[in-house]
Amino acid sequence: MDNPVFERIRADVADNDVVLYMKGSPVFPQCGFSAAVVQVLTHLGVPFKGIDVLTDPGLRQGIKDFSNWPTIPQLYVKGEFVGGCDIVREMYQTGELMELLNTRGIDAKVQA
Repeated sequence: MDNPVFERIRADVADNDVVLYMKGSPVFPQCGFSAAVVQVLTHLGVPFKGIDVLTDPGLRQGIKDFSNWPTIPQLYVKGEFVGGCDIVREMYQTGELMELLNTRGIDAKVQA
């Protein structure tokens, strides 16, 4: 049986190079972890689609089931699940995140 929430998630991650499932919006994050990931992406100058899970309880649970990851935020790059806040922060600090983005054809560089 197809899960309509999964279909929506698949469409979102297929249609956008970088997708962040988060609490709140990129302009007004509703949790510190979401804000931290927005800050990292903004610092790297990476355009991304922020999707607010708080507006849709089905999506809020659905994204956790979809990725088999228990927490929000969740970052997807080119359809691939990267991780949550701690992983993104760690990858950013080691330079691994910028490398991942650049190898996937996304122009990421530290903004002055």
